[in-house]
Amino acid sequence: MGRGRAVEGPVAALQRRQFLASLAGLAALPLVRRSPAGRALLALFDDEHELGVEHEVLPGFWEQLPGVRTRCTVCPLNCVLEEGQTCFCRTRTNRGGRLKTTAYGNPCLLATDPIEKVPLNHFTPGARTLALGTGGCNLRCLYCQNWEQSQKKPPELRNHDLPVERAADSLADSDVRTIAFTYTEPIAFLEYLCDVAAHARAKKVRCVAATALFANPDAARLLGRNLDAACVGIKAFDDEFYDRVCGSQLKPVLAATEILAAEVAQLEIVTLVVPGYNDDAARLGELAKWIVRTLGEDTPWHLARFVPQYRLAKVPRTPLETLERARAVGRDAGLRYVYLSNVAPHEGNHTDCGRCGTRLIERLGFELLHDAMGPKGRCPRCRRKVPGVWS
Repeated sequence: MGRGRAVEGPVAALQRRQFLASLAGLAALPLVRRSPAGRALLALFDDEHELGVEHEVLPGFWEQLPGVRTRCTVCPLNCVLEEGQTCFCRTRTNRGGRLKTTAYGNPCLLATDPIEKVPLNHFTPGARTLALGTGGCNLRCLYCQNWEQSQKKPPELRNHDLPVERAADSLADSDVRTIAFTYTEPIAFLEYLCDVAAHARAKKVRCVAATALFANPDAARLLGRNLDAACVGIKAFDDEFYDRVCGSQLKPVLAATEILAAEVAQLEIVTLVVPGYNDDAARLGELAKWIVRTLGEDTPWHLARFVPQYRLAKVPRTPLETLERARAVGRDAGLRYVYLSNVAPHEGNHTDCGRCGTRLIERLGFELLHDAMGPKGRCPRCRRKVPGVWS
């Protein structure tokens, strides 16, 4: 199979225009895309407000300390707070010796997106999601694509009033049956996520998330129990990169990913490949081998093209050759499904059978073009079951 820079001629030009149009929502402006499902959900955006209802952090995920101090135990930072101080994630604050979150019922980012944008390629392909995120994050990634929201406290943003029940109830008359917690870090609004997911489950609405998963084991386990699928962003297989570029640590992410994998029906991995920072083929190979060894050879790995942003605005976008080399590294390590994101049209967008190579799903970027695989997820040629959730 060729490396495929794609279809040539007028068809390619049309596909590129379609792809660029599909990227219009990458920055996740607080607007619904004007699809039929999006129009049906416009009511969600009517009530803008600045402050969310302060909600107590989940029991078992914070501790009272002598005096009025508190300790948050959601993530490995384990922030100890005096009265009025806020955690590193910018969402949890000590109020009179009780730990409260301001990221509850007030997403600042809302959209209707294809499930592939999470990214999830092996979970109900072509389905659309109600995607949401709040202010705050427990990382400080220098290249954050949504830094204007993730690097602020929720009260500093223009938010939308979206109570727990309303999130799932609003989908009743639409063809959107999945909620995606994405754009900003779900660990920063774990309380809201859990309550939305509980109500969604009662309404037979699925929940998925995109997360960097810098979380303590209990938080990772709780997250997984409230999700049907997840995509974990493993930024690099390099402690120094995590410290210097993300203000975080690698080891807790790997441990939490193993825990999450045991809880969700589908787990996928994404790595944003940044030129000169985490594009070393040897290190990418180490990460690929870890995925094979720990999560399995059928785990999808998305290699995403970096677009200059935030504090790395002067770094060039990832060369296509770098991404194709990284894809080859992943395949050589034994991974059956290695995808390229933010690049289209390209063979790396599609899903091929891991046994016989038959083209099963064709995509243009995040948009599904053709699905030749039935709901049971079997290759029509060799009948191999392709891991994932297909119906």
